[in-house]
Amino acid sequence: MSKTSPKVDAFLRGEGKWVPAFERLRAIILASGLDEDLKWGKPCYSLDGANVCLMHGFKDYCAILFMKGALVADTAGVLVQQTKDVQSARQIRFASADEVSRLENVVADYVQRAIEIEKAGLKVEKKKTEDFAVAEEFQRRLGADAGLKAAFGALTPGRQRGWLLYFAAAKQAKTRAARVEAAIPRILAGQGRDD
Repeated sequence: MSKTSPKVDAFLRGEGKWVPAFERLRAIILASGLDEDLKWGKPCYSLDGANVCLMHGFKDYCAILFMKGALVADTAGVLVQQTKDVQSARQIRFASADEVSRLENVVADYVQRAIEIEKAGLKVEKKKTEDFAVAEEFQRRLGADAGLKAAFGALTPGRQRGWLLYFAAAKQAKTRAARVEAAIPRILAGQGRDD
């Protein structure tokens, strides 16, 4: 069993209704031998510095998230893709500590599968930037402004995907157009959505 992290101890003291579920998940994960730390404000478990899984809570559920969950064979049919845009990670969701206990063997098995995936050095094949939808409003601006097209092309693929997802997420054309116009100065400055 791995050593616990004082930072995760402190996290658990402040997590309210999910503490019993998190404590149960923590015991299962630590029994696998993974290293425990707090990353992104969440308990995270790694193998030789590579993140394997983390625990996080939401209003209606808590979850164990596998970083390369798309590669985990989901024989129990419990893995959930958070949104259609999440390419790699998958969750197992729980509504209570009792549910964690009922799925204890599945969780332990999936943690071992995730560890084996990491040991094997497997990678999730992600969509390329050119495979993402380009909002019509942004496509028009790129076609009309060579400087904008060059600046967007000079962004890292991650920054390009961030902008494309942001523009496409708006339901109305008016909102997409407003987002594009507001983003243009940042794109020209070489910035991504989260910069």
